[in-house]
Amino acid sequence: MAEEKSYEPFVQDKVSQKIAVYPGTFDPITMGHIDIVNRSLEIFDQVIIVIANNPAKAALFALEERLQMIRDCFPLTEKRITVSYVEGLLVDYAYKRGATAIVRGLRAVSDFEYEFQLALMNRRLEKEVETVFLMTGLRWIYISSSIIKDVARHGGDISGLVPDHVCEKLRHKFMS
Repeated sequence: MAEEKSYEPFVQDKVSQKIAVYPGTFDPITMGHIDIVNRSLEIFDQVIIVIANNPAKAALFALEERLQMIRDCFPLTEKRITVSYVEGLLVDYAYKRGATAIVRGLRAVSDFEYEFQLALMNRRLEKEVETVFLMTGLRWIYISSSIIKDVARHGGDISGLVPDHVCEKLRHKFMS
């Protein structure tokens, strides 16, 4: 498992650079996640993709595997994307990294209620960090990491729904 990192408060000129944090379990990363990252880059100068621990979910892939799968989705020359992980409160992490926003993708109305509650709590904890909701592109609205894993587990075709290297990792995971 990756070693825990400690971050000092990051001071920046918030007018000159807008940083967003995009959290998720990314178990695995899907084309829907990549769509949200790419669209976030149209709004923000930098996007920090953060793997957040969700104790309610048992991960298929180890933290290091997920970090690497995400890194492999974006060219090394893309300096506007950082990949990391967080333990503890996401909003504290975002503030310490100088982020002005937490980006959340919404697939359906059912996602909104939970995300809205989280956004309000985060706003109460740290007023400097906004939550920005982006609707998942219609092309990806029906997919989730859970559905992808279920289809892959049963030998279904997930090509085009996840990057090729993720598709291979899933095939390998379920063939073992």
